[in-house]
Amino acid sequence: MSDPARPAGALPLAGGWCWFDRVEVLSREEAPRIVGLGDLTEAERGRLSAPRPDFGDLSMDTPRVMGILNITPDSFSDGGLFLRPEAALMQARRMADGADILDIGGESTRPGAMEVSALDETQRTAPVIAALREGGLALPISIDTRKAAVAEAAFAAGVTILNDVTALRFDPAMAGVAASAGVPVVLMHSIETPITMQDDPRYEDVLLDVYDALAARLAVAEAAGIARDRLAIDPGIGFGKTLEHNLALLARLSVFHDLGVPVLLGASRKRFIGTIGAEAEAARRMPGSLAVALAGVAQGMQMIRVHDVAETRQALRLWQAATRGY
Repeated sequence: MSDPARPAGALPLAGGWCWFDRVEVLSREEAPRIVGLGDLTEAERGRLSAPRPDFGDLSMDTPRVMGILNITPDSFSDGGLFLRPEAALMQARRMADGADILDIGGESTRPGAMEVSALDETQRTAPVIAALREGGLALPISIDTRKAAVAEAAFAAGVTILNDVTALRFDPAMAGVAASAGVPVVLMHSIETPITMQDDPRYEDVLLDVYDALAARLAVAEAAGIARDRLAIDPGIGFGKTLEHNLALLARLSVFHDLGVPVLLGASRKRFIGTIGAEAEAARRMPGSLAVALAGVAQGMQMIRVHDVAETRQALRLWQAATRGY
């Protein structure tokens, strides 16, 4: 909940802007049921209500906007627009006015995308990152990559966050590199590889399957030496999911708070938005993307990854003013 009629005894959700006074219990063995806060253990109450640690020097008590910068020729929405370093730098500076984090990637992970060599990916991203830092940009920058060599070069150039769409599964060296660098890490759920992930993806229960998979990847990251207070998760909307899978996840995004770490939502301009919103052109899906972003914020998502930074920032300001009453 986020309305002002908050009953006594309600708890903050993840220490943020939402509150709750009951929970839905989900199980593989029985139908969902609603219970009161008094039915929770102290540990369960703590996982759901405790403030999340800062992530990349950003407090998680307000929604954070992560701006997407694809330095690629073939990304599904903006491929080729920012491939030239000059264009990438201009777009990064433009987004920096409204973004809390810049997320820079040099390999498309759209459905059907082919793998890019680590060298090519590094040559696309590292010079832009270095130029931004040399130009005085102090904003947190994340590197969107699944390759350890690309991540290492990005860290050397000034990146402060790792965003791995495979949750450290693709490159066996990635977990060690991230642990040694000491950077915060976003673990995203995905299946297979971009070229095959949309080939009839199936789940027993998509919500609980994704939850369990992310819990397992958090354990792997911790075992590799990455402290839990440096980890965040992303349910991976659109990555190995059908429209129905995406909607099932969006309806109950708040379940992922039970993992006790910040949650990132990345749904900007995805295909399901075009399907439901009747817009075939990805670049024209900003209104639908805003609707999904605000639905995520209403469930306490701490980070929202978007292409349309200025529009998302404006929508967030209005949502916060309307729900807070000031």
